[in-house]
Amino acid sequence: MQQSDFWTGMRGGLPVMLSAVPFGGLFGALAVQNGMSVTDAALMSALCFAGASQMVGIELFGKNVEPWLIVLSIFAVNFRHILYSASIAPHLNHFTWPQKLIAFNLLTDPQYAEAERRAERGIPVTFSWYMGFGLVIYVPWLLVTIVGALFGRFIGDPRMIGLDVLLPVYFFGMLMSFRSRDHWLPIVLVSSVVSVAAYRIVGSPWHVSFGALSGVLLAAFLPVAPKGEATR
Repeated sequence: MQQSDFWTGMRGGLPVMLSAVPFGGLFGALAVQNGMSVTDAALMSALCFAGASQMVGIELFGKNVEPWLIVLSIFAVNFRHILYSASIAPHLNHFTWPQKLIAFNLLTDPQYAEAERRAERGIPVTFSWYMGFGLVIYVPWLLVTIVGALFGRFIGDPRMIGLDVLLPVYFFGMLMSFRSRDHWLPIVLVSSVVSVAAYRIVGSPWHVSFGALSGVLLAAFLPVAPKGEATR
């Protein structure tokens, strides 16, 4: 059963890996262009493992920005992971502490979304499944980062390829998968409006946190629909 769960997780994570790894190569190429070594780029992918915040980091590293501001900016991008952790924690209560440390290090947007959907269907979120899903994304991400860092200079500016369009398309698809939840539409609308306004007023990456917090606050004040019903 455990081995079966692991391969089920790997099969589920495979489409995510295919859509995500180009960003690992893009990060590797941009990291070297911004003055990082191949080793630095590989270590950042291995230890941080968060595409958006890694992009923010390399943009700030070469601009004589104070270290605390870089850390704070990356935290702003990844603030949503605190919400993710709180949401899926009840599904991981059976994990040991070492397993939880590993699991939360692999926590990404698709990992969270798939764990939530699995729990909603009444299927246990086993450690074997979690690792299968996470590793099939993590390992290629790290390897492609190295490839991008080594050979990215041969393709010029990688942003010209247009890979950046894949990320919003992927996130939109993930967002739509939760549309059956209570008050999905008003929460999405408010989060979107606040995020766009914050982007215009405060700038990136803070708009991510402001959008997320506005959605959480709205959800906290909205009534919970009766079990079995969904209010949109």
